Amino acid sequence: MSAAEAAVWRGHGSSNITRQILKCTRWQLEETTDFITCPYHYYCDSAYPGDYSPAVGALVAAFAAYCLVSAAAFAVLDIGRAGGGGGRNRRKYMVPSGPFLLPVVLLALAKGQRINAVFPLAQLGPALLLTLQASALAFRNEADGDLRYAVLEASTVSGILHASLYLDAVVLPYYTGTDALRWSRFSGECATCLCRMDPLVVGGRTVLYRGLSKTALAIIFALCSRMVCRIYGEERVSAWTRSALEAASWVFVAGDAVYLAGWAFAEGAAASVAAYALVAGLVFLCIFGKVYKFLAWMETRQVQWKPSVSCHSNVV
Repeated sequence: MSAAEAAVWRGHGSSNITRQILKCTRWQLEETTDFITCPYHYYCDSAYPGDYSPAVGALVAAFAAYCLVSAAAFAVLDIGRAGGGGGRNRRKYMVPSGPFLLPVVLLALAKGQRINAVFPLAQLGPALLLTLQASALAFRNEADGDLRYAVLEASTVSGILHASLYLDAVVLPYYTGTDALRWSRFSGECATCLCRMDPLVVGGRTVLYRGLSKTALAIIFALCSRMVCRIYGEERVSAWTRSALEAASWVFVAGDAVYLAGWAFAEGAAASVAAYALVAGLVFLCIFGKVYKFLAWMETRQVQWKPSVSCHSNVV
């Protein structure tokens, strides 16, 4: 194929080729004799079945918006101390990490590679996972018995683990394809044949975010420590361990939210910027609520401690 023919061929159906590259799940490395200008020659060895209808994307967008709004609303209620015991029991059915909505989140992420209209999960899927993670950290599962609580908490842990894996299955091909398009050139040998000067890495080198990362693992450990404290009692060592794990999890979640918001801003997509800015706002709202409740608890402890000290002084 001549250079002119390759240029014409590359212009024909370029959107379909780009879609195939961004959705490619298996890249093959071919031997090459051009070690100067094309030391690494790759082609996509997987087929993409096609996108779901825009109606599916609209439903996922509406569901993601509901998850964000419900989590923010209950975070505000917690800050205002407006939720009693009954409210907490109803809350578990309305937040993303609850037993009703968590399976829907998993279903959306499991089918996310083919959801590209209205709410493309390859770009916005991390926002949904961050909302789920913030909800799991901010709102504890409430149950009457220890066994029922353990089942709910274990299902939340399993859900976060599976959600992270499902998200990676969606975003890693997209990040790899983005890196391939940005730092490669078409060789013209086939529709997806690319020449690169360096090896193609799974997930690429442009975006560092991953679903299954230290953030997901920290949250899983924090939820497991909650379960241990609930079943075996709030001993001082276990309580401090749980608090430290939860604090570390919030730091990681906040770091991911800020990083993704910055990445979306750098990419210049208005929808992505808005989505990640809202999720970052939710994360910091939840963190503010935790800090506010901790300071209120410290103030209460200080008020309770002062009378005991004064009484002890009078006796002496």
